Amino acid sequence: MIGVTGHIKGDILIDLSCNSLVHQLYSACEFFKHIIVLKVNDRCILELKRWVDRRTGAFYWGHAAKLHGYFTGKSDQLQDKEGKVRSALQHVMKCDLAKENMTEPIDLPSADCIISAWLLDAISKDQDEYIQYLRKFSKLLKPGGHFILIGCLYTTYFIVGKDRLHMLRYDEDFARKALVGEGFVIDFCEVKKRSNVSDITDYKAIIFIAAHKKMET
Repeated sequence: MIGVTGHIKGDILIDLSCNSLVHQLYSACEFFKHIIVLKVNDRCILELKRWVDRRTGAFYWGHAAKLHGYFTGKSDQLQDKEGKVRSALQHVMKCDLAKENMTEPIDLPSADCIISAWLLDAISKDQDEYIQYLRKFSKLLKPGGHFILIGCLYTTYFIVGKDRLHMLRYDEDFARKALVGEGFVIDFCEVKKRSNVSDITDYKAIIFIAAHKKMET
């Protein structure tokens, strides 16, 4: 969805997403020169760097590349696409969500765009904490910059192996109000109802929001 209307683009994109996901970056690398990925734990950093460096045992993201090629009509450019993502992905960094400056002692340049996919759902214990983290994310974004939010609605858990992990339950109205309350203008919002059946998680729909940060007055 990034860049579909031609207005979400720039120099720097910061990705704050759950786990070691990269599929959201296949579109992003077409519209941003530099991508900075922030992760909250060392295992995610290790796994992502394995993929970037093409190390043995790295997770195979070819299925995501093929899907991207299918939707863009460029299925014959899969290797070029993965190479482009790796070239744009300049930094994979650890962030500490408990700190005011999450990347302390490093001060990151203000981003033109932030993507956050499912991270807020996983790290927030309640709705107040969701808003607090959203406020921190917003500080990494320049005025007028864009925020792309992807999450699951009405979720309470996600199972990984034998572990049942907490997921924050919220609805579309809350997500919209949270962004507006932190100084964002919503440009686009779409909710897609769940179509598959699985006991791994209990989400009811996926929400996609594109918004921009109000200019300072």
